[in-house]
Amino acid sequence: MSASRFTGVGRLFGMTSTIKTNIRADAEIVWHLLIDARGFPRWNSTITAIDGEIHEGERLELNVPGTRHTFTPTVSGVVPRRRMVWSEGILPVFRGVRTFVLERCLDGSTNFKMEQRFSGLVFALVKRKLPDFRPIFEAFADDLKREAESIAREHESAWTALRRGA
Repeated sequence: MSASRFTGVGRLFGMTSTIKTNIRADAEIVWHLLIDARGFPRWNSTITAIDGEIHEGERLELNVPGTRHTFTPTVSGVVPRRRMVWSEGILPVFRGVRTFVLERCLDGSTNFKMEQRFSGLVFALVKRKLPDFRPIFEAFADDLKREAESIAREHESAWTALRRGA
């Protein structure tokens, strides 16, 4: 994977949006960016603020550009450097579940996948009010990739200087 790949599937009572990209950085770097709530707005253009800590069982308060609504997902399913889930709402009414997955590659890079599922009876009524997730997801993946690869380059430069005795 080199460029981000977005897919979206909609149904009457649900929708799934997915972005996948390969990041030329170790999963440790990518994971650190994903769990650093305070740092999110610095590198991520799709989130203006996160209140709370990104840890198992914690409830976050997310602010995003273009809406006054504060999203309040709960963090769950945390497997460090591999996976976590942010979810909000109650089935069968309305539920949103965002899953982040990291897969380490043999070449030292990381495959990143983010998937958002909306479902519930109310979904059919509100789906036309939801934004187009393609540009939002592409921006998120591109921002994460750019920041992680920048950090990886800085680490490599520092390591190379140390090996040369600089």
